[in-house]
Amino acid sequence: MTQLGVRWTADQVLALAPDAASRKAGSKLGAAGPWSETGSSGEGAVWGLCRGSGAELHRTVVDVAEPSGPAYTCSCPSRKVPCKHVLGLLLMWSGGEGAVPVRAETQAPDWAERWLTVRRGRRREERAAEAPGSAAGSADPEAARRRAERRAERITAGATELEQRLADLLRSGLAAAEQPGYGLWEETAARMVDAQAPGLATRVRELGAIAGSGPGWPVRLLEECALLHLLDQGWLHRERLPESLAATVRTRVGLTRSPDGPPLRDDWLVLAQYDVADPKLTTRRIWLHGVASGRTALVLSYGAAGRAPDLNLPVGLALDAEVSAYPAAGQPRGALGEQFAPPVPTAVRPAGVTTAEAAARYGSALRDDPWLESVPVTLDGVVPTPDGASWQLADADGDTALPLTPSATARPGLWRLLALSGGAPVKVFGECGHRGFTPLTAWPPTPGEPVPLC
Repeated sequence: MTQLGVRWTADQVLALAPDAASRKAGSKLGAAGPWSETGSSGEGAVWGLCRGSGAELHRTVVDVAEPSGPAYTCSCPSRKVPCKHVLGLLLMWSGGEGAVPVRAETQAPDWAERWLTVRRGRRREERAAEAPGSAAGSADPEAARRRAERRAERITAGATELEQRLADLLRSGLAAAEQPGYGLWEETAARMVDAQAPGLATRVRELGAIAGSGPGWPVRLLEECALLHLLDQGWLHRERLPESLAATVRTRVGLTRSPDGPPLRDDWLVLAQYDVADPKLTTRRIWLHGVASGRTALVLSYGAAGRAPDLNLPVGLALDAEVSAYPAAGQPRGALGEQFAPPVPTAVRPAGVTTAEAAARYGSALRDDPWLESVPVTLDGVVPTPDGASWQLADADGDTALPLTPSATARPGLWRLLALSGGAPVKVFGECGHRGFTPLTAWPPTPGEPVPLC
């Protein structure tokens, strides 16, 4: 267990905030004024009472030692997770021992002690249930095989129907795709959901967003139709594919598999963390880099619409943990396993490549996964420079560059990157794909903490 002597920085605390308003409100509560009965323990707990607008005191407790990221509770009615009181308490704790004194475990107030006991007891039960051979993880293998066969039959029927619909679209001409509107695509997507192929449903909905989306949309629609047709054919003829590529097809169609790679223990550096939200689900994407192994892994965490996922690993931390790979060619997704200590700040930076090497890496990955949108890449010694109406990252010691994606140029993170660089070469981690490069984290030219750009 890491003791509370290793404290987070203010930037790492504010990275937990669900939005800008929460960061601002939490910063105002990062001083001792509204707080009383604050304390922390060597077991990783921080607590305190915060005075609200009235006479009520909000009870706030944070378990900083939770390996998957801090766990917290607060008696305030806010629906934001974490709330401003949690952020304020952590900001005050990050300032040093003088602001939140270290107390003996027996000096924790009863309301804080009760929550910590329940929380840690629940985590012990979850770990026991997840252990190999546990009763909770056992199942009837024959029943599971029959369910898998029935689902495969439904997906095959759905893929066959989708092939017919794509053929009808091409026969009538792409120009006609704009007239029916989004309803036709949503109906087709619903049919794929009924076929238990959520991956196909997602791609069909993306087709509906392309039609009539601006100049050149027929070309983009044809490209996506070709990729969808390729995925359909991959599923319908999966027995002819190499096992690694067949595993990728199953994943792309929407069949979930458990990680089957041997657990790799390493000090995993948190390279980036950002959320992708839709009306039903919030997906948190966390990129990790193994300091010793050099491996990069994508860990996903999910939350219901409007709620943040449970897993929270601020950029710049490192955790001693095991990560197991999922069975799919070209996709670096992994599952976070046993964690041997809470995340701690680190000065380690990943090794980088040139922009030409980054583009070649993406091209090579497409051989294993033709549907791959991007690959994780760290660029070394690049300078953000204007490129007409857009921006690019150019090698400081070369004559090649990568254009930034349209989404990247619209983010405030672009201006943070420009300010960090000031015209000097910087190290940048991001995702490199056919639309360009999306910067997610950057390191200053001189020693310093990483700056999240997303």
